[in-house]
Amino acid sequence: MMTDVTVCAAPSLRSRRQRGFTLIEMLVVLMIAGLLLAFVTLVPSSNRRSALSEDAQRLAAMLESASDEAQIRSASIAWQPDRGGYRFYQRGANGAWLPLADDMLGPQRWGAAVSAVSIRYAGSGETIPRVILADESIDLPVTVTLRSGNLEVQVIGTGIGSFEVKQP
Repeated sequence: MMTDVTVCAAPSLRSRRQRGFTLIEMLVVLMIAGLLLAFVTLVPSSNRRSALSEDAQRLAAMLESASDEAQIRSASIAWQPDRGGYRFYQRGANGAWLPLADDMLGPQRWGAAVSAVSIRYAGSGETIPRVILADESIDLPVTVTLRSGNLEVQVIGTGIGSFEVKQP
């Protein structure tokens, strides 16, 4: 007795591709998409507001340190913004402001893209070029405004050697 055996021919490569993706191919694509999505979400993005706030916090700490240093040295210290950063100065014997180059009060760079800086003493509407930290414990209250585009942060000196950051 002879039985008829039908041999199924393997489907051709072309007909298999027309049916769609295999489960393994779909899993590989989903895994790659998931890795790309995780990479994009975990890469730290630059937030201008927080970067400006960090610059203001660092400036407030530096101004407090400079105020303490002025009292220790018994000499006025000035802070002045310049291109891309700021520096501290001490009044020389001839009365001119000389840049400080020590480790703590040497030239500093802004961490964020600070586009403008303005300085005003309390009660005065006009801007001034520098903040002067006297060798006495009481100074005039001062406001330093940092701008980055349309964002603004203020570093406010209380007049007794402390500085705080405010977002208007």
